[in-house]
Amino acid sequence: MNSRRVYRHETSGSRLTSFSVTVKETDLWVAVSSTAFDSELSACTELLVWKLRRLLEAYLVAHPSFAPALEPCLVEADAPSIVHSMVKAANRAGVGPMAAVAGAIAEAVGLYLLDYSPEVIVENGGDIFIKVIEPVRVGIYAGNSPLSSKLLLLIDPAKTPLGVCTSSGTVGPSLSFGQADAAVVMALSTPLADAVATALGNRVQNSDDLEAALEYAQKIEGITGALLICGEKSAAWGEIELKPT
Repeated sequence: MNSRRVYRHETSGSRLTSFSVTVKETDLWVAVSSTAFDSELSACTELLVWKLRRLLEAYLVAHPSFAPALEPCLVEADAPSIVHSMVKAANRAGVGPMAAVAGAIAEAVGLYLLDYSPEVIVENGGDIFIKVIEPVRVGIYAGNSPLSSKLLLLIDPAKTPLGVCTSSGTVGPSLSFGQADAAVVMALSTPLADAVATALGNRVQNSDDLEAALEYAQKIEGITGALLICGEKSAAWGEIELKPT
């Protein structure tokens, strides 16, 4: 996974200050406005992540069928809010709820930090919550594809808050039933982008499946754009603005 996170060390400039928060399997890279940063913000973020994880872990213990579910499911009205966020997103994408967990945590942390900073970026294993007031660029890592690290996704601040999430069948430990080198999804909801990225990745067994997978994305309300990479080929739809690195 470290190879996917080299870009964390490539953020530069005085506009944003970054820090990392690691709690068990959750490994966040966070950037906030430099004028808003202080050490207490990092400590408070870590406490929030601990709280989110405790709520989710307790729910998983009490409901052992939840984590392995690979299809949409229902939960109790009094389930933790992060569970509801995951289920709502995953059900719309047609996948199991754990497909949205990284995006749900990234968004929960991002929304919390917006009370302290006008610009916030939270990356959680390739799933990103973004709220900015000036443009930013997101690099796209696609494993052994010749297109890997050759494209930048340009983010228009007027279209944030935004979730930008990536799933891969060839990179990283996350479960995927496809062979996409990268399935990148942009959505108004970060957990929805996360879940749909998984759904699109599952639909790509080879480059012939790219267009059909994008047609599926277009049917899901709240998705604003998607990019798929498989080997030497790519396909994009929606509000995707790309430039070469």
